[in-house]
Amino acid sequence: MKSGFVAIIGKPNAGKSTLLNEILGRKLAIVTPKAQTTRNAIYGILNEAELQIIFIDTPGIHDALTSLGSYMNKEAYAQASEVDVIYYIVDGHKGLSKDDKNILDKLFSYKVPVFLLVNKIDELSDNDLISRLAYASENYNFQEILPISALKGNNIKELIDTTCKYLNDNQKYFPDDQISNISRNFYLSEIIREKVIFYTEQEVPHLVACKIEEVIEKENKVLIEATIICNKQSHKGIIIGRNGKMLKKINDASSMEMKNYFNKKVILSLYVKVIEDWLNKDNSLFELGYFRDDINE
Repeated sequence: MKSGFVAIIGKPNAGKSTLLNEILGRKLAIVTPKAQTTRNAIYGILNEAELQIIFIDTPGIHDALTSLGSYMNKEAYAQASEVDVIYYIVDGHKGLSKDDKNILDKLFSYKVPVFLLVNKIDELSDNDLISRLAYASENYNFQEILPISALKGNNIKELIDTTCKYLNDNQKYFPDDQISNISRNFYLSEIIREKVIFYTEQEVPHLVACKIEEVIEKENKVLIEATIICNKQSHKGIIIGRNGKMLKKINDASSMEMKNYFNKKVILSLYVKVIEDWLNKDNSLFELGYFRDDINE
């Protein structure tokens, strides 16, 4: 029996959540083309014969301009300091840069094996890939360097096999049938937030949160009430849209995905609320689940 914890670290849009979903073979973390989608650390649990690996999808590390941004960075580093292996994932199109060096200097200080995962190899030429791998090998002391495609699943089995060599625990931390640490309401709120991010304009997504107010399960349907919280009155107008068309689009797409989750009809009631500058208000962040007492500076 082998078990252990792996933190998936990287800058926004490197493919962390896509990798977690591919490893688990199901959608657990929301994925959009826009950066800074993930805000909380999400545990995804891989259970196989004589193996349990707890993968931790973390927020993308970035230059924080708000209290929420600072929380996201702290969340990522807090998870990285307490695991058996760190995956540092980079977009293969961009490779490693000076920004990555600043992050990696901190990660290497934790004395945890750090793997470099060069993602999106399905989109790279052989020459570009060779160049990325050579630069990483010559300039950094990674324990392992692996080219992958999180979207296509390339080299994922090899990644798991390699990871197992670095796991020393021999106990199960979670039951065999548990695949995550996230609650039902958190998952539902993330579905809605994903649709807001996907459908709305560029400046809106990072200023939006979602809160599940009530879930009532009946024999043949589920009634859900949820509030979309935005930063400005103008953003509320964008989310609702002309004659409510945008909010209906978000509602319909969210309801469809929730229907698959519950395996029954979902009636979703969405409301939009403005809390100006909520990203910098500790009480608002706490109520929305973005503060953890054990995260230090």
